[in-house]
Amino acid sequence: MSFPAFFFIVVSLVTFVAAQLILKRAMEFSATSGMSNRYFISRVVIGVFLMTISFFLTLGLLQRFDLSYLYPFQGLSVIFITVLAAAVLKERIGARLAIGALLITAGIVLVSMS
Repeated sequence: MSFPAFFFIVVSLVTFVAAQLILKRAMEFSATSGMSNRYFISRVVIGVFLMTISFFLTLGLLQRFDLSYLYPFQGLSVIFITVLAAAVLKERIGARLAIGALLITAGIVLVSMS
């Protein structure tokens, strides 16, 4: 895999994960302050923008790579979101969730080795 391809895969993954975290924060904020607040609207716009970047990067990557090759990288988003939700959003990670994330990681390693 070339460096540019790896770079775009990582950027797609990072923008997707960042969008999820930002949108989660916006929705938490809206529960207490409503949806007409400037903070909420700006976070939703940023989240949707990042999600759009991720979407179009993924489409571009699908032109060049097999889906079976790209999909394991997309699976990494589950792991990153789980870890960052605990770190950034202060969500609790239970034993089941930790085991599930480890199984996903093992699956990604197995698929990427084939």
